[in-house]
Amino acid sequence: MTAAHERNETFEVIDDHLVRKVVPRRGEPYEHRCPRKAFEQVAHAIDELGDESFTLESLVEREDLPFTQVAVTLAFFKERGIVETRYRRNYAATDSVHLDAMTEYFALAQNA
Repeated sequence: MTAAHERNETFEVIDDHLVRKVVPRRGEPYEHRCPRKAFEQVAHAIDELGDESFTLESLVEREDLPFTQVAVTLAFFKERGIVETRYRRNYAATDSVHLDAMTEYFALAQNA
């Protein structure tokens, strides 16, 4: 990514929601939220997939969750090394996505 396209992205836990805040190089800052219940649902879904690859769209369809909630969760998982992307497909990067996701979630909440 070139410097002109980079953005500042942060995560925090507010009122039991994972909040993704983005400040793009151009345009207006924005934030999206994902409730913990949906966050956990996505983590369990990835665990159930095992070694199978998935996309944002396939998780949205599989779990019947709002697109932005799944996107917030996946962005967090990628940042924390819980999910990795290869050739536009996502894969679990750990043996227990849910356990690692919740560890990271509560660590973030604790540091708020």
